[in-house]
Amino acid sequence: MRNMAKKARFVAGGVCGLLLLTVLILTAQGVKSDRSAHCTRVVDGDTIELSTGERVRYIGIDTAEPKDRLGKVITEFNRYLIEGKDIRLEFDIEKYDKYNRLLAYVYVDDIFVNATLVERGLAEVMTVPPNVRHRKHFQQLQEKARKSKRGIWSKG
Repeated sequence: MRNMAKKARFVAGGVCGLLLLTVLILTAQGVKSDRSAHCTRVVDGDTIELSTGERVRYIGIDTAEPKDRLGKVITEFNRYLIEGKDIRLEFDIEKYDKYNRLLAYVYVDDIFVNATLVERGLAEVMTVPPNVRHRKHFQQLQEKARKSKRGIWSKG
């Protein structure tokens, strides 16, 4: 009986250790790290400012600058989506860029903002490793937008 109890403790300890190791690995890989925030200002199509004063750069996409006609439209659409609203930020591997902006996937209610901009043809996919979690999804959305000639992919 004593040997069985030892074996059970050994197995249980191994399983707990394996679970802890898995959690640590997934956390290190940025699998799920969320934060609630409030968007006080839209800077442009892919950058916002939070009530904390922090700037957030959307991961995986790039939009035209507001000085361009289309960039103004994209900025206004982004403003419509999230300015003044409570949002959720989801992080990937690297949390900051060289300009000390937070890098995030942004959600408002059930809307995945980064993906919505690509899907509507208002952003191009711009993947910067190691933050590549949604790369394939963004590429699929971009291809559909391109084929449908939406937004930046339209003829005119």
